[in-house]
Amino acid sequence: MTVLVTGGAGLVGTHVLAALRARGEVPRPRALVRERSGALTESFGADAVVGDVTDPASWQRASADVHAIIHAAALVASHESLDEYMRVNVGGTRLAVETARRIGARLIHISSVAVYGRTAVFQTGERGLTEDYPLQPLPDSDFYARSKRATEQLLQEEAGRGDVSIVAIRPNVIYGERDLLFTRRLMANLRGRFLPQIGPGTNHLSCIYAGNVAAAVLAALDAPAKPGFRAYNVTRDAPPLLTQREFFETFAHALGVRPVRIPVPVRVIRIGTRAWSLLMRALMPGRYTALGNAAMSFILGENPYSIERIERELGWTPSIDTRTAIERSVTWRSG
Repeated sequence: MTVLVTGGAGLVGTHVLAALRARGEVPRPRALVRERSGALTESFGADAVVGDVTDPASWQRASADVHAIIHAAALVASHESLDEYMRVNVGGTRLAVETARRIGARLIHISSVAVYGRTAVFQTGERGLTEDYPLQPLPDSDFYARSKRATEQLLQEEAGRGDVSIVAIRPNVIYGERDLLFTRRLMANLRGRFLPQIGPGTNHLSCIYAGNVAAAVLAALDAPAKPGFRAYNVTRDAPPLLTQREFFETFAHALGVRPVRIPVPVRVIRIGTRAWSLLMRALMPGRYTALGNAAMSFILGENPYSIERIERELGWTPSIDTRTAIERSVTWRSG
């Protein structure tokens, strides 16, 4: 089965290509990438096709004899306008689904739990939040979430027309090797000997390792294709689950640093929302563009998302625990 991966040079894309290579996928997967990323994707065992996901001609060149499309390309953290987010994220996905329908391929789309409404979800105190949870209002300033929701709405409409099988994988904040956003900035802060403990530190962060996301993508790829649209939360690592405090301490230990622990009471955070927003912008640029409450909810809140549907329907459970994932992330960045 020939698999086409978009965004093959990105965080999820490289882990998907690595997972396909590890299991000896034949024929070699294909990656639709920009010219500067061709060598990188080929190092992960893919045949690079230079192009742009917003260009119909690129899709035409890349899709010959393809049986499945894994669409991971997206604008994630950027200072671009909403129009640009929509052009890349929605427009690129429109071409992906049109291509899938034209060639009779299944489509696996990398979405995000941002579609639910990030701040609202944490504020409701929901636990075991499933894929059927009603979508909540989105801040006007959260261009990424707005584009991802519009993308899923497009996919559901297209699936409703028939003749195409679409799966949406919804991860939360992803970390791991080759992550130039959250992981890199967290490690930079720890190397600066700064380790805040926000609140009691007993909550579990809403994070997942990229290798576990890739394994979920392969589970969707291997399942029988069914016409229509189906979404799956992919939102936690294998046990044992680490608390906020343990998560940061494990990163620090793997880095070989002993940062100064600075307890930060929640009431101080609430008073100093602006300073907190600046800190989270440094750690997670573009991920929490609404800042303030959304960033605070992420760092203080319990991971609310259920993975019961994908466990039941696709047989996926995360195989890599957080301590192992952190060690891999640090080893790559230090190598």
